[in-house]
Amino acid sequence: MDATREIELARAYPTAFDLRERARRLMPKFAFGYMDGGSGHDDLGIRRNWDALDAIELLPRYGLVARPPECRVKIFGREYSAPLGISPIGGPGTAYPGAELYLAAAAQKMNVPYTLGLLSGIDVEQAAKVCPDVLWYQLYRFARNDHAIGLDLARRAAAAGVTTLVLTMDTPTRTIRPRETKSGIQHPFRVTWRLRLDALSSPRWIASFFRNGMPRFAALKPYMKEGATLEEATEFIRHESGGAFTWDEVAKYRDAWKGRLVLKGILHPGDARKAVQLGADGVIVSNHGGRQIDCLPAAIDVLPKIVSEVSGRVSVLFDSGVRSGVDVARAFALGADAAFSGKAFLWSLGALGSEGPEHFIRVLTNDLRACMGQLGCREVSDLRLVEQQIRNGTKCA
Repeated sequence: MDATREIELARAYPTAFDLRERARRLMPKFAFGYMDGGSGHDDLGIRRNWDALDAIELLPRYGLVARPPECRVKIFGREYSAPLGISPIGGPGTAYPGAELYLAAAAQKMNVPYTLGLLSGIDVEQAAKVCPDVLWYQLYRFARNDHAIGLDLARRAAAAGVTTLVLTMDTPTRTIRPRETKSGIQHPFRVTWRLRLDALSSPRWIASFFRNGMPRFAALKPYMKEGATLEEATEFIRHESGGAFTWDEVAKYRDAWKGRLVLKGILHPGDARKAVQLGADGVIVSNHGGRQIDCLPAAIDVLPKIVSEVSGRVSVLFDSGVRSGVDVARAFALGADAAFSGKAFLWSLGALGSEGPEHFIRVLTNDLRACMGQLGCREVSDLRLVEQQIRNGTKCA
């Protein structure tokens, strides 16, 4: 992306919600419902995340910064351009065909972590060719045959050069996502005429579909029957996977995986303590972005308790509700080593196609840098010294 185009996009789409509105207008209803919706009534879990983040205020101190703030940070010993990353997303090709390739390419160019979701349209070997320096890999639970599939996926990830494996803990069961259901996405999944007609309403989505093909679960292809249809692949996943990792199973993966091991979906301090005991290198504080069930606490509200529990023994990462660089600053100020975003990256794809993820990384980074400068921070670590308070005046724990 040349400088002129960067300026053009920065003027037209300076925030995540500008991207969201354009995606809403351009995408098929089912695609926007998939990228934008959550669980329960009125997306309450999503709104709870946003409201909790918005309630956190950071108190500036002036006369300290004499140069532009520096956003670089180390995560697991590797330097990244900013304390932010792309969350694992299940089936992002449903929202925008080819999503994984565009996300991976942007992450590599902008030097931020990209966590490839297991249920993606490309496998880990292909992703490693696109973003070899910043690739993390996420697994769901495949417990049949003593985790034969899951452990083989981990082996393949290691062979591809992945250094960080993420086990998703917070999807013990499939829950109801009303906006997906209403837009025509059903379970088990089938390509219906309603979905086909809806897709035809979006030239942008159709064009990317013809460039990239039908979204497939590429990583699982070696374990399915040859030539499995999308419906058959969905049924295979339903039959072979499911449930949350037990602690004994986490220990099994810890023994098998020699790289960094991260547990995603931690909300209780006791679970964070157990992760440390089992040798995890990090935890991701997350309520699955409000997409699983709407009665969970906002992830940012429990972040300080998790940070206090692990006491610097492992890295604490944050996910759920991140829309801006200010949100990244809030999470870092409360103890997170980085903040990851998923939903807003799907908005960026729906709005701008292949240009979207790179643009949104710039939006987050520039917003973070501006926030740090306004707060009087020279570098990211200074955010830990900024006084935080909740909007009602109570200082954060």
